[in-house]
Amino acid sequence: MSPLLLFLLTVVAVGALGFALVPGIAGGGRAGKRMKALKQSDGRVNGRRQSRADVDGRKSRDKRRKSLQEVLDEQNEANKKRKKRSLKKRLIQAGMKGNVAAFYRNSAILGVAIFIFTWFTGVPLMFALVFGAGGFYVLPRWYVARRTKKFRSQFLDEFPNAIEAIVRGVKAGMPINDSMKVVAAEAKEPVRTEFLRVVEQQSVGKNIGEAILIMFDRLPIPEVNFFVVVITVQQQSGGNLSEALGNLSTVLRNRKKMKAKVKAMSSEAKASAGIIGALPFVVAGLVSLVSPTYLGPLFSTPIGNIWLGVAGLMMGMGIFVMNRMVQFEY
Repeated sequence: MSPLLLFLLTVVAVGALGFALVPGIAGGGRAGKRMKALKQSDGRVNGRRQSRADVDGRKSRDKRRKSLQEVLDEQNEANKKRKKRSLKKRLIQAGMKGNVAAFYRNSAILGVAIFIFTWFTGVPLMFALVFGAGGFYVLPRWYVARRTKKFRSQFLDEFPNAIEAIVRGVKAGMPINDSMKVVAAEAKEPVRTEFLRVVEQQSVGKNIGEAILIMFDRLPIPEVNFFVVVITVQQQSGGNLSEALGNLSTVLRNRKKMKAKVKAMSSEAKASAGIIGALPFVVAGLVSLVSPTYLGPLFSTPIGNIWLGVAGLMMGMGIFVMNRMVQFEY
């Protein structure tokens, strides 16, 4: 083969190889650019989708927050109105019949009985009138306050169990109305009676949000307020009711444990306050038994009456302060 022909074949081979490789390289670069552009386009699309999902999520959260805030504002306004309690409402909240006339009649009978008893036992007329007034006004209201505290304590002991029963019913697929009917039929008193009133209100056409307000009117305590807020918010904005009520049940049980712990820790202080408050009266009674005439000047002389009044005032202030010291808010 001549050198010229060999040179021409070499040039043709190199050119063919160049034409084979250069378009691939150029095409690969263009393909890479196209892939990069496609990825950027997909990223922008995914970003738009993600941002749209974020916007929808924020709107949903804002809606729930707004609904919750409206419910809380309504509850605050209702609580302000409920603070102005009439005597009839206080009797109802104590679990008693709201018969105001019977309350005043019994108060008058008690006051007159205490006045007559103290007067005939030799107590001066002025002090007998004071004791009678206390029997008419103070003792009945103290009894109502004590009954109210006991009624609420009994309710709170059973209330978490009622909430858990509702949660189990909702998780099993029962409507919340039917779950409340189960509680109204099987729970202990006074929870059974209170839920029965709610069920009766629903049977006459009220929705569940309006019906449970009847319970809150009779029991204006934080635990029932939590229950009202959960039900009202779920009714207005939706959500997982069983989860919300389950969390509420846990909170109520923790509050119950805290209440028992505080009661145990404060029992010693309450016993000490009771002993200190009762000691002057016990000593006065024992002195009167040993020497009946020893304390006579306190009741029979003007200066004795003055000092007796001062002592009674100071004792009352001391008992009030000690009582406030052993009362804990939780």
